[in-house]
Amino acid sequence: MNLIACIAVGIIAGWIAERIMGRNHGLLMNLLVGIIGAAIGGFLAMNLLGLRYDEGFNLASISVATLGAIILLAIFGARRQRSLP
Repeated sequence: MNLIACIAVGIIAGWIAERIMGRNHGLLMNLLVGIIGAAIGGFLAMNLLGLRYDEGFNLASISVATLGAIILLAIFGARRQRSLP
């Protein structure tokens, strides 16, 4: 995936995941969550589910990245709640 498509997918996926999970982050955090989510989602889709999708700026990439970002935010949310007294 080229750099511009990666950034666009990351921002969109991070923003969608932020809205679904009820969080409020900034643009940079949405980008980071979206890009890391894309790596998580891509790994899960290809290795565990055996799905193949076209990389680039398309609905499949945004969906996979969003699901990965939701998983990432859920993991961090669970860790934060566990560490609070």
